[in-house]
Order: sequence, then structure tokens, then C-alpha cells
Amino acid sequence: MDWNQTWLSPAVRDTEVTRAARRKSSHKKVAFPLAQDESPGTSTTPARPQLRQTPGSLLKQTFTPRSALRNPDVSAILGTGSRTPRFVNTPRTKGSLSMNLDDSDWTNSLFPSPLSGMVDTSFTEDVSMSALMLKEDDPGEASSLSLFPDFLQSYLRHASTDVFDLLEEYEALCQDKVSMLQKMVLRSAPGQQKSSKTVSITWLLQQEMVTWRLITSLYRCNTLIHCSTAYELMVVFSLEMPTESEKAVMEQFFQKGNVVRQSQLVVDWLESIAKDEIGDFSDNIEYYAKSVYWENTLHTLKLRRNQSSGGFSRPLVTELDPDAPIRQKRPLADLDREDDTRLLKNLFNLIRAGMTDEAQRLCKRCGQAWRAATLEGWKLYHDPNINGGGELQAVEGNPHRSVWKVCCWRMAEEEQFNTYERAIYAALSGNLKQLLPVCESWEDTVWAYFRVMVDTLVEQEICSSGLGSEELEELPREFLETNWTLEKVFEELQATESKRVLDATKEHYHLIQKLVILGDLDGLLEEFSDWLGRSTALPAHLLRFMSHLVLFYRSLGMQLKEEVCVDVLKAYISLLVKEKQVDLIAFYVSHLPADMAVSQYAQFLEEVTETEQRKHCLELATQAGLDVAAITKTVVETIRERDTDEFAHHDLTPALDTATTVEDQQKIDVIDWLVFDPAQRAEALKQSNAIMRKFLASKKHDAAKMVFAKVPEDSMREIYRQWEEQGMDTPLPAEEENAIREHLCIRAYLEAHEAFNEWFKHMNCPPVKPTAPAQAKFTEKVAHEMKEAEYKNWQGRLGALTEDVKERIYNVLLFVDGGWMVDVREDTEEDSERAHQMTLLRRLCLPMMSFLLLTVLQRTERHQESLRLADIIASDQHRLYEVFSKDELQKFLQKMRESSLLLLDKGLDPLGYEIQP
Repeated sequence: MDWNQTWLSPAVRDTEVTRAARRKSSHKKVAFPLAQDESPGTSTTPARPQLRQTPGSLLKQTFTPRSALRNPDVSAILGTGSRTPRFVNTPRTKGSLSMNLDDSDWTNSLFPSPLSGMVDTSFTEDVSMSALMLKEDDPGEASSLSLFPDFLQSYLRHASTDVFDLLEEYEALCQDKVSMLQKMVLRSAPGQQKSSKTVSITWLLQQEMVTWRLITSLYRCNTLIHCSTAYELMVVFSLEMPTESEKAVMEQFFQKGNVVRQSQLVVDWLESIAKDEIGDFSDNIEYYAKSVYWENTLHTLKLRRNQSSGGFSRPLVTELDPDAPIRQKRPLADLDREDDTRLLKNLFNLIRAGMTDEAQRLCKRCGQAWRAATLEGWKLYHDPNINGGGELQAVEGNPHRSVWKVCCWRMAEEEQFNTYERAIYAALSGNLKQLLPVCESWEDTVWAYFRVMVDTLVEQEICSSGLGSEELEELPREFLETNWTLEKVFEELQATESKRVLDATKEHYHLIQKLVILGDLDGLLEEFSDWLGRSTALPAHLLRFMSHLVLFYRSLGMQLKEEVCVDVLKAYISLLVKEKQVDLIAFYVSHLPADMAVSQYAQFLEEVTETEQRKHCLELATQAGLDVAAITKTVVETIRERDTDEFAHHDLTPALDTATTVEDQQKIDVIDWLVFDPAQRAEALKQSNAIMRKFLASKKHDAAKMVFAKVPEDSMREIYRQWEEQGMDTPLPAEEENAIREHLCIRAYLEAHEAFNEWFKHMNCPPVKPTAPAQAKFTEKVAHEMKEAEYKNWQGRLGALTEDVKERIYNVLLFVDGGWMVDVREDTEEDSERAHQMTLLRRLCLPMMSFLLLTVLQRTERHQESLRLADIIASDQHRLYEVFSKDELQKFLQKMRESSLLLLDKGLDPLGYEIQP
């Protein structure tokens, strides 16, 4: 930061003059020439304009922070010698525009053919872009989607180091994407629907780019000013410096005046935007006058002097001094008037972009050195020799600046001057009334207000310091006495008569920019909340910007409305889910409150079905610091509790629909979430048990088997191993031990069912019992023997299956340590729903198992064994009779009666014993 030469100066340093214009040359109508040693094919386009290089404007020090001030050199700032130190200008980079307009045809190079800037596009880029435009319905939107992961990667790189580097990279990312989209628009057919969508996205990204630039400037400067001890030293030192000059007064004023400093930052920002768009100011205007101005008028006057008088001739000025047209009230030649009009418009545009030096050089190149001199008088006067001693130094600035300012004001009020000429001098003198008519956009209008505001505050400070001039009293009282504030600027903006500007004040990014300038974070978040509450969906890139802005403010420790921040992040997360940006979701979810983060990520995982993608999502959640165990548990619980079926006891009739539905399959597959991590085996057991309880109650045994198969076989061993690794000598917690027991109960039940099904299939597919044919031949005897062997094999297999199903059903009915589906540990938190379900399952499944066993025994004519089952049911040791309903007991006794009658038919007593004589 050059505290001496560029203080309150609209001059642009030579190395910075054309950065934005050169960057725009790749897709604008205007291009700047390359250096002699640089060919068009090797030119490099800067990624973005650095705001710290934003040129100064009238009556200001460029307060836009530089990266060098992160560790400010106090000695360089304060100086140790008799001269005010200055920073050395950055060396000109390769390809920079030469600023010596006397040595180069600057005006001709400023407006060449629109095609001149397109030479640096590579063939590969052309092919890729063309392919994208042909393939995509909306190529602009498709190509801009890369900003979502790019912003996240930038955050991960810089958030923990320097947040302002992060903001600069955000701006650079937007700039690169805008450049690419602009090329797409140029290559698309006019009026094409694809083109219109791309133009809309381009505008959004341009606004986002300049908004990041504004935030970087304001907050970095505030951070440096309020946190740097170097600043405190500067203030103390500057208060001790003599203040005999306007420049010294202003140095102190800008150091201690927050409002004027922040207003100047806004002016810098708006001028940097204009500099970015410098190529759009003209349609290939060329100034044919090189060193002589008004050459067409001069030529006409010479012809008339050499020709004999007579005939009709159009009246023209007879003198060619700058004031002649006004003084004589006569016109110039038409071509000169057109050239003057174009020149004045472009001069204003250069001043609007903070490029006053360029405007002066353009005037000199066009032969209007007198006009360049009129743009010089704004410089504050400073005589470094006032304290004497040492080597004489050059005096800076205009000692008669007040006279010059009054003259500029009067010229701006003169109606005979061109509109843009009046606007030029209005900008230099702070005449807002004459400056506003040429301000067509929101940015132009805000720039006019803030520039005049800075001008007014400066003049008021100079007057209050006692250095004011009597000539300034000739300016209108409202100029010198207006009490400008940041809020008043935007209040005035709302009263504008320009419908275009008024409509622009309601645009999303302009509202954001306004509230950022005002520092009204509460108002900003209220706007965010209002936008989110509307039925119209916000643009995707705006949501991305809002989310990253919230994260930036959080990183600075700003006090924010937390509920609104959460709503913004949730909206952006929903967008990422919709756009299938799977790799990004976990990071943003991690910035939500812990409980909300769990539910939000779990909601996303519900739709993830592919196994490898599930693993990937959990890895991302782990990297983002999310509670993976709680998330997976929530996913499982949400899906398994999604049905509306009532868990209740029902009769023993076969279920009508026990097929596995799509919803059932979701419940089955959801267990996968819990088996990726061995540490969650206990939770996998609990959740699978809960799902299987529902399936068993619905008689969906096949679905229950599939759930059981999802649980790894080593789960119980893994649970015990993890407990031992923790150094625990005590038994497992009651909850885990009960879950293991329940898992074993369900396994016993499913094995019993499987055994019965296998027995049932074998029982109902018997071979025909062979009978020996009378007087059979040898071949018939052999065939009979084979059938008889086959029948005996079937009988042997049936006996083995019968014994197996008996054993497995008894394993259920006589389950150890209290019975089937009965917890052995009661020292746990009460789970009334689980206890209720287990009680109902006992009442449903145990009677069913009893009747299945009866069926097996009666079909295999083991009636005596079936009667013994009654003793087991009636036993007080097992108390199985308690799980039978009245109807079930009646049906069971009926089966016992049938078995007794069959035994009586065989000559045995009702219990199957031989009748004693």
C-alpha cells in the first residue's frame, strides 16, 4: 500500500492498469495488445482481478487490503527517514499493456476486432465444449455443476489456514466458470433456449464472484485494522505528525474514520466491477485523430479560408480553443462531434472504472491534452519540505484544488456541455445530481452515491481541520453539510426514479451486497429465511453461495441466528441430495447440530441401496466427524418402523399373504448398514431381532430367515471379544446379553420351522408301498425288491426327519433358562414395546409349535408321544399352558382325544399303555 503517492488518488498503477481488460479480452469485443515477446497462443489469462489491486478513485487511499499486510511491516508503513515511505510497485508481468500512450497506438488497440481475443482457446477445449453443448439440454447448468465439489475442496484446503485466501479462491472459481460460460453463449445460436439458460447462470455467477470480492475486501480490511498492533502504532504515530497539508489530514482521517474507509472500499469494489467490464463500453470505436483534435473542423475551416467566399456554408466555430463551441455557440464538424461524444463516454467509463490515468493518457493521445489537465486538479496538496532540512523534494498535488473543484462543479451544471462531460466533472466535484443521469445500473448508481459520500466527508474533514478554502463556500450548502451515512445511501437508492435500478434493488445478490456493506448480519439472515420460506425454489448456485457465506461468518466467530443458518444448510443439503452430489453431503451435514446431523444424514442414507455406495457414504461420514453409529441406527429404526401393521396376537389359521413385499425387502436390506463396522454387531443383533419379531408375528418366516442371514455368524463372538478388549471382567451388559439370547431364540424357532417344512415335504411325497406279485418272474421280483428298498429308505428318512423336527420343536418349547423369548437379565432399562412384542410372540409361536409337533407325531402314528406332550404343556415347571388361549386349549384337547381313540382302537388304554388283565 503506497501511503504517499497513491493516497486519495484515482491513478492506477502501471502494472495494474489493464489486468481486468486483458482478462476479458478472451471473450469481449475489446482486447489489449500483448507484449512483443509474447505470442497470442501463449498468452495467459489471469484467473481473477485481485481486489487488493483495485485502483484508487477520487480523494482516497486505496484501503483494499493486500496480502502483504497479513504480516504488516511497521517500519515500512511508518517510515524512519524524512521521506514518507512508499511500497515498490509490482514489476510488470509478461503481456502487460504498455501505458506509454505516446509510444503506442492505444486507442486503436483498445477497440480491435471481436475475434482478436479468441485465439487462446485450445482445440481440446473447443471440442469438449462443443460436445457438451450438443449433448446436454442445458449445457450451462451442466458445466457449472463442477462448482459444487470445487467449493468444498477449496474450503477443505483453506478454512483452517486463511479464510481470506479461501474467499479469493471462491472468486477465482466463479471467474473461471463465468469465462467458460461466456464462450458457450458466443458459440450458441442467437435466441436459442440453451443459450438463454446459460446467460442466466452466467449472470448469477458474475454476481456471486463480485460479492465474494466485496466480502473479502470489507472483512479483511476490518480484520487488519482492528486486530493489528501495527495499525495502533500507525494511529499513534500519525497523530504526532504535522498536519499542515490536506494530504496529511486525509491520511489521519482514513486511518481513524471507519465510515469513510468502508465507503472507499465500496467505491473500490464497484470500480473493479466496471474494470472487469471495460470491454463492453464501446462497439469498436476508433479515434482517427491522433495528435490534433477536431481535425475535421480544422480541415473545413482551412478549405473555407482558401476558397472564395460565396454560396451557402454551414456555420462552424471559427476558433479552435477548448471553449470555442460554448463561447461562440457554434458547432463543430459532424465527425468531430461524433468523435467527441464517443470519447467523452469512454472517458467517463474509464473514470467509472477508477482508471483516471488511462483517461488522461487517452485525452493526450487524441490531441486533447487540455482535457487531460482538467482531470489532474483533484490531487491533495502536500509539501514535504515544509519542516525544512534534508534534500528538497517535489511538491505534490494542487495548491488551488478548491478553485478547481468549484470550476468542475460549475461545468457539471452547464447545460450546454455533453451529458457525459458534465458527468465526468460531476464525479470529480461530488455533484450527485448531475452524475446520476448517466448511471444506468444498480452498480453505477451505488457507485455515484458512495463516491459523492466520500468526497463530501473528505471536504468536511478538511474544512474542520482549518485548511478549507473560501472558494469551497461557493459550493452548494447541501454538498458541504449533508450528513451522509451508509444507511442513508440505500434509503436514497430506494427513492430513485429509475425503474431499472429500483427493480435491481430487489434482486437477491444486490440485497446481499447491500446488507454486507451495512454490516447487518441479522437483516441478511432474515432475508435468507424469507427466501427459503417462499414457494419458489432458489437457484442452486445461490443456495451454494448462501451456505458458504454462513460457513465463512461462522469461521470468523460472528454472532448469527443459528436457526436460520441451520435452515440454509438444510436447504443446500436437500439440493445436493437431489443433484446426487453424494461425496459432498456428509461435510455440510457435519455443520448441523449433532442430533439434527444424525437425522439429516440418516434420511439421505435411506435412499442409498447399492452396497459399495453405502460403504462409501459411511466412510465420508466418518471423515466428516459424524456419529456413524447413531446414523446407521436411525436409518434402521426409521425403515423398520415404517409399517402400520399392528403387532397383535392372531389365531392359528394360515396367513393369507406371507410373501416378501418390496417394503419387507427394504427392512431386510437395511441391516447391511450395521454390519459394515464390527463395532456395531451388538446393534445389528438388536435391530435384526426387532425386524424379525415383526416378521414372525406376520408369519413371514422366509423374510425372517433373510434377516437372520444378514447378521454375520461371528457376531456373538465379536461382541464378547470387544467386551474383553475393553478390559471388562464383568459379564456383558444386560441389554447385549438379552439381545444375544433373543437372537438364539429366533434361530431355534426358524430352525424348527425349517425342519418341519422339510419333514412335511418328505411326508407328502411317499412312494407307493410295494406288494409282491403272485408267481412273479425274476425280473418282476428284482423290480419289487428295488421298490421295497426305496420305500424302506423313505421310511428311514422319514424317521430321521421326525426325530430332527421333534428335537428342534422341543428346543423351542423347552428353551433353557426360563423359556423361549424370555429375558434372563432384568437389570436393564425398561423397553415396554419390546417386552410386549416378546410376550405376544410367545402366545403366537409356542402354541403353533405345539400343534406342528402334534401333526408330526400323529401323522407318524406316535400317538403315545403326542399324549406326553400334554404333560409338558400342563407342567408347572414350564407353564406353557399360560400362552394358550381358551380356543387353542380346546383344540389341543380335541387332538389329544383323537390320539386316545386311535390308541383304544389298537387295544391299548387311552394313554397308550397295554391294558392289564
